[in-house]
Amino acid sequence: MVFCSERTVWIPAYVVLLGLLVWRYRRRALLLLPLLLLSVGLADVISSRFFKPFFARLRPCHDPELSATLNLVNGCGGQFGFMSSHAANSFALVAFLWLVLPRRFWWAKVLVLFWAALMSYSRIYLGAHYPSDVLAGAALGSAVAALCALAYEYLARRWWGPLGHPTTKTGGAAAPPAGLS
Repeated sequence: MVFCSERTVWIPAYVVLLGLLVWRYRRRALLLLPLLLLSVGLADVISSRFFKPFFARLRPCHDPELSATLNLVNGCGGQFGFMSSHAANSFALVAFLWLVLPRRFWWAKVLVLFWAALMSYSRIYLGAHYPSDVLAGAALGSAVAALCALAYEYLARRWWGPLGHPTTKTGGAAAPPAGLS
């Protein structure tokens, strides 16, 4: 579970994912990646800068009644835990990809969903968050991602035509690039 929560594990995995998106979507990645990063960034800022200080709910590992009963393997983290930034960030990524990627990438969608669920569960397992912290973080990340996915769809239609496909100079719809329909 410590492995799942470590930045040294998930940051390189996300860099590889971003590289694959750039490789796969090429020019469209100029729109896709900023909105994906905005989704994750907003989820992180909202959860850690607004919700945690506002609610000021102690993490289970900082709660005097619970901390003695927990076997803390990897320390505890910051003082406040509502809502989980790990869950918000990972579910922002998952929800954005789930909404934007075509159906044929179902296996990639399931893989990132599994990863986000495992990472979120690890936060509960390690005593860093209550289940409600993780659920609220997942809901926040998903909501922010839905808004960013709507922005992506809107901008893709404006830039590349009615079905999100690139248009020719005459305005007619061109054939979609290989693998993007």
